[in-house]
Amino acid sequence: MPQILELLRWMDEDPSRRVLAPEARQEEVLSWEILGMSGDGDTAWVLDGGDKVQGYLALHPLDDEMALEGPLLLKPDDGLLKAAIAEAKRRGCRTLLAFPDEANKPLRAMLEAAGFAPQHTTYFYSIGPTNLSYPPPKGVKIVLAEPVNPEHYREVYRKCEDGWSQRLGWEDDELEAYFADPDVSLFMAYEGDKPVGIVELEMDEDEAEIAYIGTIPEARGKGIGRAMLGLAASEAFKHGAKLLRVRAHDHEKAAQELYRSLGFTLEEVVVTYALDLE
Repeated sequence: MPQILELLRWMDEDPSRRVLAPEARQEEVLSWEILGMSGDGDTAWVLDGGDKVQGYLALHPLDDEMALEGPLLLKPDDGLLKAAIAEAKRRGCRTLLAFPDEANKPLRAMLEAAGFAPQHTTYFYSIGPTNLSYPPPKGVKIVLAEPVNPEHYREVYRKCEDGWSQRLGWEDDELEAYFADPDVSLFMAYEGDKPVGIVELEMDEDEAEIAYIGTIPEARGKGIGRAMLGLAASEAFKHGAKLLRVRAHDHEKAAQELYRSLGFTLEEVVVTYALDLE
């Protein structure tokens, strides 16, 4: 475990080494994060270099897909990647996903050589405590959804989201349990009685993240998204967040421009790769 931790800290030093990897940077917490992989089909490997760990990779089930943590490598070696692909095929996985930093050209080349293709790029922004309040347009109200209305949530989510539809498969009790978490807040925008937007806020100690924000196509361009963002930001900073993170995909140009104009700083750029195993 100390050597995996050393490997992760080495990765942190340079964007050209970064890839989706464990978040913990303390040995005890890292042990819990990695060794806690059980019961859900998670698998982790290390590349043994004799007296030093040379690489790390983990495989996580995600519906009918699987996602990679890594591979994180001290030097180019496709052994871990080949092992993960073989294991994913053995389990009947349809699609294998990987998430290298845009600057990690060696890993991106390795993935492409193995048949992975880039799907989209995600831009991660952050900002410290800032007043981002913005009034909703006339006739629109934004409310804290306590409790969540699963029907309204799905209606907005289905119309907003053109790529990631994972939440649409959640049952009512799953949605209700998720949004009942005290560290999760859901705000919904209504134009009259019609739900037109949602923003999900997740708190983690002194940091917060906009896990999802969306406005239905026919209600865009009115400032609803900016008003929802401002309300979620106020909630985060009111509860002690020192940093608020947001994300936008490459096709979401308006969102990226909004974040930059409000003072958000670009932290990271991640390319999503997919390998079709069918």
